[in-house]
Amino acid sequence: MAQSIPGGLTPQSRDAIREAALTITSELSLPILLNRIVGLAREMSGARYAALGIPDPTSSHLVQFITSGMTDEALSKMDGLPVGEGLLGELLKPDAKPIRTANIAEHPASAGFGPHHPRMTSFLGVPIRSRGKLLGSLYMTDKIGADEFTEYDQVLIETLAAYAAVAIENARLHQRMQRLAILEERERIGMDLHDGVIQSIYAVGLMLDHARYLLKSGDVESVDGRIQEAIDGLNTTIKDIRNYILDLRPSRLQGKDLRSALRVLMHEFQVNTLAEVDLNYSNEVNGRLSELTSSTAFLIIQEALANAAKHAAATHLQINVATEDNLLVLDVEDNGIGFEMAATEQRLGHGLVNMKMRAHAVGGRLEVDSKQGRGTHVVAYLPIKEDTK
Repeated sequence: MAQSIPGGLTPQSRDAIREAALTITSELSLPILLNRIVGLAREMSGARYAALGIPDPTSSHLVQFITSGMTDEALSKMDGLPVGEGLLGELLKPDAKPIRTANIAEHPASAGFGPHHPRMTSFLGVPIRSRGKLLGSLYMTDKIGADEFTEYDQVLIETLAAYAAVAIENARLHQRMQRLAILEERERIGMDLHDGVIQSIYAVGLMLDHARYLLKSGDVESVDGRIQEAIDGLNTTIKDIRNYILDLRPSRLQGKDLRSALRVLMHEFQVNTLAEVDLNYSNEVNGRLSELTSSTAFLIIQEALANAAKHAAATHLQINVATEDNLLVLDVEDNGIGFEMAATEQRLGHGLVNMKMRAHAVGGRLEVDSKQGRGTHVVAYLPIKEDTK
């Protein structure tokens, strides 16, 4: 923070400024920060009352007015908080300068006081700016033990306002980052639901569909087994939902390496689709994958299998998992009906998009090759040099 404390201040004031700067610049919660700033302003200037006004960026009115020194009873008697008229409004102008006066009522810009408003006399107001932009203004009234605020008080509050500007910008940036994190979390959950949970529920639907077929064909003995598999599948899905919320690995990966988890996935896929799946898993992969890379690889392959089951009508799939330099290479190829690349989004919905986003999220890439009547070939390249979790 490239702010300097002006000369001419006493050592005690310099210490107070430094302490105030540390107090406000270390706070990232904007509501708490604003209250701290106005409290420090009242204390440092020796004012009976202090307030901090935040303007609406699109107008000259106040959207926030935080006070210090006013009792709840006094605030409740007022007909609403100020909106930015009179001296307060002067400090909301783009070219506003500090205002210091011994008597508010005698200042040319004074607009008087509303009903039930405490009578105030001396006034000190200082704008809060950052890079030429007005962020708000500090207002102090009724200097305790004196008829008016001094030039020294003004220097103190202007210095506080400079630090306050930095702190407010930091807090607002923190707020934006938090909102962005929430949006990213929603996107992650949406992707996980589509790539994992929805596919698992789809598999359970296939199991129940098969059970209904067996029931109609008279094979009652096999129905119980299929229903039990559906129940087990739903229990696994419930675990997955809990894990996704906590940003954990899919339950099929819990306590397993990627090879073991893929074998379980292949078995479920074969049972539900009657398609053949061959897995070629290189021993060079063992022990080299972070949890994030394993989870990403699993979800990409799961999505590729789900697309093959729903769209490709494939009878055979080949999965190859190997390393190439510092990359994990996932290769999934089916003999299904394929599709025209120009119609990718229409044919595959956002499943293919999710696979690409997952690969990109860990610094990798995903390639797709498909033609009508010639099957689909998906290859993902994921970095394994570093643990990116």
